[in-house]
Amino acid sequence: MKDFDDIPALMADIGDRAKVAAAALATASAESKAKALSAAADAVWARRAEIIAANDKDMSFGRDKGLSEAMLDRLKLDAPRIQGICDGLRAVAAQDDPVGEVLAEWDMPSGLHIRRVRTPLGVIGVIYESRPNVTADAGALCVKSGNAVILRGGSESFHSSGAIHACLVEGMRAAGLPEDAIQLVPTRDRAAVQEMLTMTDTIDVIVPRGGKGLVGLVQRKARVPVFAHLEGIVHIYIDAAADPQKTLDVVLNAKTRRTGICGAAECLLIHKDVADTLGLSVVRMLIDAGVDVRADTGLQGIKGVIPATEDDWGSEYLDMIIAAKVVDNIDEAVAHIRQFGSNHTDCILTEDDAAVDQFFAQLDSAILMHNASTQFADGGEFGMGAEIGIATGKMHARGPVGAAQLTSFKYLVTGDGATRS
Repeated sequence: MKDFDDIPALMADIGDRAKVAAAALATASAESKAKALSAAADAVWARRAEIIAANDKDMSFGRDKGLSEAMLDRLKLDAPRIQGICDGLRAVAAQDDPVGEVLAEWDMPSGLHIRRVRTPLGVIGVIYESRPNVTADAGALCVKSGNAVILRGGSESFHSSGAIHACLVEGMRAAGLPEDAIQLVPTRDRAAVQEMLTMTDTIDVIVPRGGKGLVGLVQRKARVPVFAHLEGIVHIYIDAAADPQKTLDVVLNAKTRRTGICGAAECLLIHKDVADTLGLSVVRMLIDAGVDVRADTGLQGIKGVIPATEDDWGSEYLDMIIAAKVVDNIDEAVAHIRQFGSNHTDCILTEDDAAVDQFFAQLDSAILMHNASTQFADGGEFGMGAEIGIATGKMHARGPVGAAQLTSFKYLVTGDGATRS
């Protein structure tokens, strides 16, 4: 890995080149952008052996660093996951181009015709941790939305991200688009992150994707606007009217399919009327699956349960661990989620439509689900092809951030010699 002595100069150069590329990409045709992403997908698959070899280096680095098994799973790439990266690139390529879409139009008595149309944001800085697939997802979505992107992957995924980035650049070259529209910060030096957070002249928005420490740092230090992707402290409330089989299926999938992703369930709230029946079955199922269940007093009589502490409420484990609590009613469940949740994704399991209506109305998480695994909290599963993150804030973008969410808008106003009296 090359060392860079002058990080401010390095990042200034990257920013300047990104700004020039963004101006060109903003007017690129939909066909050329789709071609670039399709060619990138072809390159990723053709070079999969190189990508896996690079990933092997990162996995060794991660093990030496002491990453948990869940974190190593986030980092790992194999042929099926590389196929998933290719599928995501092609799915984004096939989507309708958001740039220039007319969001609304109307005529005024003054003779003006007004259109509100989507326009790129400009240059997007993406700071992410161990998941190398974010390199492809973020690159694809930024290209699709006409934005240049500066990617700063985590130290753990340094080699994997570099190999994937090379494929994205190959796609841009094949389509005749500016290669500087997708740049990867070529150093693990954390000073590069600090520089990105202050590059107000060249970066229009920062998207942090990672744990609480990373996002908190970005929010505290950034002078550039931020789309926050906070923790996934995901709750599932099992209502008194929950269907037993649906509940067992959904909870097991939501917790164990992939524990290291932000949509993994981290806390169960169980209505007291079903705590000794369905709740008992759910807890036993999780324990049998190898999950550590940290429960309050209402569930501690179940063999294998670990007594919960106050620190377990509001924890994002990203591991085979889940907190569990008995609640008196849906009001108590909602109050608990409001206190300990992260406004990411929360789910209710019930056959009672009134309970669903209350849950959906009284909670303000970016994603609310009914009778569905929280592992579906993903831009690809929402039909966006991929996502750059799950935005948990309330300004501009919320929930899965796809290509459309990476645009702003401008007004195009046409008159016929109109003057104002």
